[in-house]
Amino acid sequence: MTAPSHPAAPRVLELHGSTFARLRALLLERAGISLGDAKRPLVVGRLSRRVRELGLSSFDAYYERVIGDASGAELVRLLDMIATNETSFFREPAQFEFLQHRLVPSWREDAEAGLRGRHVRVWSAGCSTGQEPVSLAMALLDALPADDGWRVEIVATDLSTRALAQAASATWPIERARQIPPHLLKRFMLRGTGPQTGSMRAGPEVRAAITYERLNLVEDPYPAGAPFDLVLCRNVLIYFTPEGRRAVVERLLRHLAPGGHFLLGHAESLDLRTHRARSVAPNVYRRETR
Repeated sequence: MTAPSHPAAPRVLELHGSTFARLRALLLERAGISLGDAKRPLVVGRLSRRVRELGLSSFDAYYERVIGDASGAELVRLLDMIATNETSFFREPAQFEFLQHRLVPSWREDAEAGLRGRHVRVWSAGCSTGQEPVSLAMALLDALPADDGWRVEIVATDLSTRALAQAASATWPIERARQIPPHLLKRFMLRGTGPQTGSMRAGPEVRAAITYERLNLVEDPYPAGAPFDLVLCRNVLIYFTPEGRRAVVERLLRHLAPGGHFLLGHAESLDLRTHRARSVAPNVYRRETR
């Protein structure tokens, strides 16, 4: 009797040092992403399936495919696979408390004094799968109601087309609901029914407040329009070189209104000797008006 055959296990692809160096240089040049030597297994794990899908025999052949693709589509696919999209609703609660207890009251006071309009513009740079801009929309729509004449506008950008597609769907597993304050969850989130059971979706008011765009932070142009009152770039710059971080921060600050605020992640900081900003709370900076 012939023993049943089993499909052969896929051949393990080896990422040679020279090819890894070329991929690292490409990622640094095109996206500002700096990968250390310890990231080689991560690259192997994330790219191996794509190499096989294309019928290629090596990572070197894949690198040649990426740089030879005049449309740039495979580079976008590569960046999607490398990008880390870790996020959650109301991440870094202290910053949302700063928004609620300091920023929003100051915006209200200035509006009542005629020093500003009742229009708030926010930029979530590196929005990942959307939890950050949705959290901002819920908090601001609740605190600055349209019935009082306020308009909230949020621009959400990311390098990853895959993450942006998830963000634009505005749908997440219902288990994520525990990350959202109960009164905001009740007001702004819709529970899925039928085929959507087990999921939740942001309601129409939240979805209308957010515009999603693909943006590479190392390339111009950045979002056009009026300056932003608030810019968040949290847990993104840790992947950049020091020189890359300085260049990106300078560009981001140029899009802040005078007196606008800039928020970084808990593991990041701003070189106050280089940039025209001052620290007003942990990882919160205010652009100088002069």
